[in-house]
Amino acid sequence: MEAARESMAALVDAGLYDCAQTLGCFLVSSSPASSEAGMSMKVESLVLHGDALHGEKEFRRALSAYKQAMQYSKNIPRQATSNTRSSVTATGRSPSPNSSSLAPLNENEVKFKIALCYSALREHREALQEMEGIPSKARTLKMNLMLGKLYRISRNNRAAAVCYKECLRQCPYVFEAITALAEMGLSSKEFSLIFSQAPNRGGKAPGDSLDAQRWWNRYVEAQCCIASNDYKGGLDIYLDLMQRFPNNVHILLEIAKVEAIIGRNDEAIMNFEKARLIDPNIMTYMDEYAILLKSKSDYTKLNKLVHDMLHIDPARPETCLALAALWERKDERKALTYAEKSLRVDDRHITGYIMKSQTSGELKNLGPIFALIKIKSYHQSNTYTISGLVRAYLALSKCKDALFTAREAMKVMHQSAKALKLVGDVHAISSSGREKARKFYESAIRLEPGFLGAALALADLHVAEGRNKDAVLLLERYLRQWADDSLHIKLAQVFAATNMLSDALSHYQSALRINPHNEAAKKGLERLEKQMKGVDPDAPEEDEENEADDVDGDQDDAELL
Repeated sequence: MEAARESMAALVDAGLYDCAQTLGCFLVSSSPASSEAGMSMKVESLVLHGDALHGEKEFRRALSAYKQAMQYSKNIPRQATSNTRSSVTATGRSPSPNSSSLAPLNENEVKFKIALCYSALREHREALQEMEGIPSKARTLKMNLMLGKLYRISRNNRAAAVCYKECLRQCPYVFEAITALAEMGLSSKEFSLIFSQAPNRGGKAPGDSLDAQRWWNRYVEAQCCIASNDYKGGLDIYLDLMQRFPNNVHILLEIAKVEAIIGRNDEAIMNFEKARLIDPNIMTYMDEYAILLKSKSDYTKLNKLVHDMLHIDPARPETCLALAALWERKDERKALTYAEKSLRVDDRHITGYIMKSQTSGELKNLGPIFALIKIKSYHQSNTYTISGLVRAYLALSKCKDALFTAREAMKVMHQSAKALKLVGDVHAISSSGREKARKFYESAIRLEPGFLGAALALADLHVAEGRNKDAVLLLERYLRQWADDSLHIKLAQVFAATNMLSDALSHYQSALRINPHNEAAKKGLERLEKQMKGVDPDAPEEDEENEADDVDGDQDDAELL
C-alpha cells in the first residue's frame, strides 16, 4: 500500500481532498502489519485521512482520525522511533512514504491539527487544552497565533499577549497580532522593542530595514490610537500612510471604518467606494458599508453592492449581513433570518450580533448577543460595540443594565461625545430622566459641536417636552453650518407636528434635493401630502395597494444576481 499512500499524500498536497478521503478509506481500513513499520504506516495513513477530511470541512471525522493516529502512535515502542525523530517534517507525516525507515509521528503538529478541528467546531476550551500540550519552544508561528486567539476567547489576555508578542518576534508583519496587542493596551514603544528583536530576513540592507520600520511604526501608532479611542489621531496617521502607499486597499478600508465609527458617514461611504474601485472583489467591511448605505436610504447602491457580493462569495457573513440590510425595510423577519445566518457562518462576527439586535422585532432571545458584544467590548471598547449592547438592553426594557453599560463606556472612552450621548439616550427613555438626558446631550455638543447625532437627539427631547420652538431654533442653527438631510427631516417633522405644513413641505423637499434616496423623507412627504388634503395619514391602505406593495417587496434573492 506504499504506492497508494504516496498518491494520497500527493492528492492532499494538491488540494484534491474528496479523492484523497476516498482513498483514505481504503488505507485506514487495511489490516496493519504487526511490525513497527506497519504500525507507523497505519499512523501516517490516519493523519493523511484526517488532512483530507479537514480539507473537506468534515471536522468531526478529521478529529477522530487524528486521535486514532495519536493512539496508534503510543503503541509504537519509543526506542524504535527515537533514532528518526529529527527527520520528521512539519506536516505531521514522514518525509517520504517510500522510505524504508518511516519517521515517527510529529505529535505537536497533530495536536495543532486537532485544535484546528475543535476551533472550527467552536469547541474552544478543548482546542485550548490541545494547544497547551505543545511545549512553548516547539510552537511555530501559526501555533502561537492560534494559541493567542484561543487565550483571548477565554479572556486570558495576559497569556494571549505573550503568544502575540512571540508571533511578532518571529515575524513583525502578523497584523492580526498587532491589532490584538494594541487593543490589549500595548504601547507603540513596546512594539518598537519587539520589532528590533525580529530576525532580519534575507540579509536586507540596513536602509531597507529602517524604511520598513518607519512605516511599520506609523501603522502601529495608528492601531494604538484607535484602540485607545483617539480616532482623530489614528485617522491622521492613516491619511499620512496613504501618501506613502497610495491606493492601499487595507488602509482605505481602515480609514472608512474609523470614519463610520466617528459619524463621518459620507466620507466613510466615499472611501469604501474608492476601495471597491481599486479592488471590486473586496469583501472586508462590506457589511458595514451596506449598513451605511441603508442608513442613507441609498437602496440603488445597496442593491448593486449585494448583487456583487452574492456573485463574489454568497457564503461570507458579510454577504448575509448586506442582505439583511437590504431586506430590513421590506421584510424584517427575512432580514433577521439573514443576520442569524451570518452568525452561523461566523459566531465571532460582531456586526452580525449588532445587526440582529437592531433587526429583531420580537427580541425574545438576545442572551447570545449580550455575551458576544460584551466579549468584544472587553477586546475593543468603542461606541459601535457598546451602543449595540445598550440598544439591545433598551429593546428588552432593561434600563438599569443599559445605563450601567453606557456609564462604563464613559469611563473607558474619556472625552467622548458619543459616550455622553449614549448615556443621554438611556436617560431619555423615561420622562423622569429627560432633564439628565438634556444635560448629557448639551455636554456632548459642547465637546463636539459638529456631532449631529447629539443635536438631533436634543431636538427630539425638546419636542417630547413640548419645547417645539427650542427644537426649531436648535435645528435651524445647525442648518446654517451643515446642509444635512437628517436636519431637514427633523425640522419637517417638528413643523408638521405643529401644523406648519408649508414649512414642513419645504424641508422635506430640501432633504430630497440633498439625498433623493432618503426613505424617511419620501415617507414623510407622502404623509404630509395626505395631511394637506385633509386625509388621515394613519388610516390603513386599501387592500389592493397592500397586495401590490407585497408583490413588489417579495423580490427573490436570485433576481439580485
